[in-house]
Amino acid sequence: MIELKDFGIGFGDRTLLKDVDAWFNAATLTALIGRNGTGKSTLLRAVAGLNHNYSGTVLIGGTDISTAAPLKLSRLMAMVSTRRPRIPNMTCRAAVEAGRAPYTGWAGSLSAADRAIVDEAMEATSTAGFADRPLDSLSDGECQRVMIARAVAQDTPVILLDEPTSFLDLPGRYELCDLLAGLAHSGNKTIVFSTHELDIALDRADSVALIDPPGLLTMTPGEIVASGAVERLFNIKMTTR
Repeated sequence: MIELKDFGIGFGDRTLLKDVDAWFNAATLTALIGRNGTGKSTLLRAVAGLNHNYSGTVLIGGTDISTAAPLKLSRLMAMVSTRRPRIPNMTCRAAVEAGRAPYTGWAGSLSAADRAIVDEAMEATSTAGFADRPLDSLSDGECQRVMIARAVAQDTPVILLDEPTSFLDLPGRYELCDLLAGLAHSGNKTIVFSTHELDIALDRADSVALIDPPGLLTMTPGEIVASGAVERLFNIKMTTR
């Protein structure tokens, strides 16, 4: 579980979030939404320990990330960014194996147990079929699945993803969100992904975190729609079927 206590963050001289108390539960897929420039990526980077310019406290599984050693943090949280990795000649399997780095020691040697975890991660994400292909040969959707497989292999209770559906077609977006939901539910993981796509967030996520500057609303999709906050912030008319 992720917990924010009296959390605040800004960008330059702008306050994005202030005095936020929020929880992101285990076995739950949460979509983080908000208007452009309201701090979705900034918030994820803070929770990931990549942005230290925040106030308040961020807890992952009860551990304050500001005092956690890098190795401890890498066993608590995995991050999948929007950037596509460009590593010449790296196979997909080698990319997923990199997720075991927090457990392999200074030599970086994988044990039989590590290899079994990698196999399971690739099976769970439907990437085993192209394990030996170069990462650069994959489509955007396939590459995104490999990066998720690496995060699964890292075996953390929390996975954060920044705009994972950005470069996918519509069927690919829904398939990816269904994959993330399955991983959250079956693995008892807290999975949070940012997105601009309201249809995906409201149709596929268990929970929605809506940045309503300087606050953060966390509700079920139905509750967030009923609150009127989506219509107000995005200036759209929500219809029910």
